[in-house]
Amino acid sequence: ELKEIVFIIQSQSNSFHSKRAEDLKRDILKQAGDLGKELPTVLLIHQMDGHEGAWTILPLMRDFSVTYGRNSSWIFFCEEDTRVQVVKLLETLGRFDKSKEWFLGKALYDEESTIIHHYAFAENPTVFKFPDFAAGWALSIPLVNKLAKKLKSEPLKSDFTIDLKHEIALYIWQKGEGPHLTPVPEFCTDDVNSYKVHHCATTFSNFLPLCGEPVKKEDIFVAVKTCQKFHGDRIPVVKQTWEREAALIEYYSDYADISIPTIDLGIPNTDRGHCGKTFAILERFLNHSSPRTPWLVIVDDDTLISIFRLRKLLSCYDPNEPVFLGERYGYGLGTGGYSYITGGGGMVFSRVAVQKLLASKCRCYSMDAPDDMVLGMCFSGLGIPITHSPLFHQARPMDYPKGYLSHQIPVSFHKHWNIDPVKVYFTWLAPNTEESLNGKKVGYNREDL
Repeated sequence: ELKEIVFIIQSQSNSFHSKRAEDLKRDILKQAGDLGKELPTVLLIHQMDGHEGAWTILPLMRDFSVTYGRNSSWIFFCEEDTRVQVVKLLETLGRFDKSKEWFLGKALYDEESTIIHHYAFAENPTVFKFPDFAAGWALSIPLVNKLAKKLKSEPLKSDFTIDLKHEIALYIWQKGEGPHLTPVPEFCTDDVNSYKVHHCATTFSNFLPLCGEPVKKEDIFVAVKTCQKFHGDRIPVVKQTWEREAALIEYYSDYADISIPTIDLGIPNTDRGHCGKTFAILERFLNHSSPRTPWLVIVDDDTLISIFRLRKLLSCYDPNEPVFLGERYGYGLGTGGYSYITGGGGMVFSRVAVQKLLASKCRCYSMDAPDDMVLGMCFSGLGIPITHSPLFHQARPMDYPKGYLSHQIPVSFHKHWNIDPVKVYFTWLAPNTEESLNGKKVGYNREDL
């Protein structure tokens, strides 16, 4: 029965994202109403829990078990851009015995072991499957109850959340004692208009969001963090690739080199976190750039980014809100920690967010503290949620499953390690005529990089 499915939309509180999640909720309830069925429960994750770790899902299992453990059969999770065919979903879940422990989804796997997953399953990474959240994924209530019981006796470890879909699959797998992910062909990430989707219970709108005109080049100030030892190898890559897309760009270093040119902020370079440098950049943006420039992007000198695509993406965000956008990681979320935007993929700030941050007294606890984590801690303390976009990437294209990247138009990648970064940029990120004409996904020659 439809009423036995609890739908959980992996939503966010930012106004653009919460509206998309509300639209999806309305669509699911309308489909259910049109069937004349008793309506299912549809919940938005950002409304469910006061603490910041709700997006990591596992801390919610005990609540799910208590609230839905008796009268429901399935918890079905999806992203705000997942499209659900309710009738097909009912048929699909109906094939599985709801009294057993099931973990269902569209399977992703690593082609080679990757730093994002702490080099897990190094001997054969393809053996371990984890769900593509974009296609939706489901847990049977017996499995939810089992996880809730385990969490009661063994609280979650308070460490890093880096790739949630992989970490949830690992937790459920329990070193081989729990269920593996069961791949379900009806959970799809093809576009709803594709000829391939007639059998699909879910589809995914896989294009770069565009909400009106792209943000003007002059409305984005780009700050590149570098240091003297990388002036000779990393900065030339920026200049060969994405620098031309940026109207306002400055390079911040520990040494003023007029040939680039770089600006010496008077902050010595540190081997580890660059908190002192980042806060100096934030101060400079507020005090020295035009107050009419609404957006700041801070990137590393080995970040590859598409400013062209970022301008489209930012058209969906209100610069009058405190926006802190990028790829979300978590620290200590099982015990009340905080979320943060990981720096390598690029950190995007609205001017309002920078103003609120610097008006607070939250600062680096040391000059070499990890800047991205300190920023996450500060924004968390101010009650300003961070906004996650999976289009920013802390690692290289080969560090992600091909199936995951296949439904993305990425905004950034990070690191030059063992790759030709110029080739990566022109294969994955460079604007081309067709893309600039219609804003839709285009076919790239993404050879194995």
